[in-house]
Amino acid sequence: MEEIVKNMNVFLSDLAVFYRKLQNYHWNITGENFFEIHEKLEEYYNEINEQIDEIAEHILILGYEPLGTMEDYMANTTIAEAKNEKVKSDVVFENLIEDYTILLQEAMKIKKMADEKNNYSTSSLIDEYINDYSKKMWMLNACVK
Repeated sequence: MEEIVKNMNVFLSDLAVFYRKLQNYHWNITGENFFEIHEKLEEYYNEINEQIDEIAEHILILGYEPLGTMEDYMANTTIAEAKNEKVKSDVVFENLIEDYTILLQEAMKIKKMADEKNNYSTSSLIDEYINDYSKKMWMLNACVK
């Protein structure tokens, strides 16, 4: 179980950094389709915020402690922060595809581990994320073609 929780804390860290990145992009997006992208980024960071809470609470349900500081998150994340600068949609989309790919891979790793340990609550929780991230990647890839 400890290995699953360790990976869930990495996932939690990635979600926390990704949340800040989405908010940064939301504030700094410029150019064509500003209104639509600005609104979509807010939708994305609100969803990620809910996932942060859900993963942290699930770690507690499993009897462990979730990471909770920015220092912890930065020490454990695999997602790069966004720069504090104006950004165009093509850069945002490319970065979101990369980050959702990371999140999808992490979710799949956790699911596999949970299935091997018959940890059905974790496995079923992660199913939602796998479906969500796969769909978002499909849609984002459609935007960059």
